[in-house]
Amino acid sequence: MYAKLHALALGIDHLSEATGRLIAWLTLGTVLITFAVVVLRYVFQSGSIALQESISYLHATVFMLGAAYTLKHDAHVRVDILYSDLGPRGKAWVNLLGTLLMLMPVCAFILFVSWEYVVVSWSMREGSQEAGGLDAVFLLKTAIPLMAALLLLQGLSLALNSILVLAGWQPQTDTVSGGPDREL
Repeated sequence: MYAKLHALALGIDHLSEATGRLIAWLTLGTVLITFAVVVLRYVFQSGSIALQESISYLHATVFMLGAAYTLKHDAHVRVDILYSDLGPRGKAWVNLLGTLLMLMPVCAFILFVSWEYVVVSWSMREGSQEAGGLDAVFLLKTAIPLMAALLLLQGLSLALNSILVLAGWQPQTDTVSGGPDREL
């Protein structure tokens, strides 16, 4: 049973890793588009609302869809008063309780309250309120429930791994690399 829980957590981790690495490329697009906007403005005295909006779209997409990747790598901001001094079991308890009592309810709430908001936006194919803006606000709003779903999945992985630590279960080493299965 523990091996199946570990396999599920590992599969979720692979999804978060792949999503995060793919989404990270959007930061390059953000930099290049920002550079183009600056060149257009200061060299050619021209501008583009669509280009300016695309910077916001890309930034929001990286932030929202990269959140699960950040959680997987334990890179979120945390108020660390005692956590760093705890042993593996103590950290597992904090992670499990924090995930079950805070992360998952917040993500479920975000899914619940954003669903109709996104559905309405899709039903009218909501676009920019700015002349010459992007006609894809409905796509941007879709990132809200996607973020919550990806965070819920990664939270499930975190909870499963915490349960495995608390149960004292250790994964078998894989024969190819000699390291734990959890390594990517």
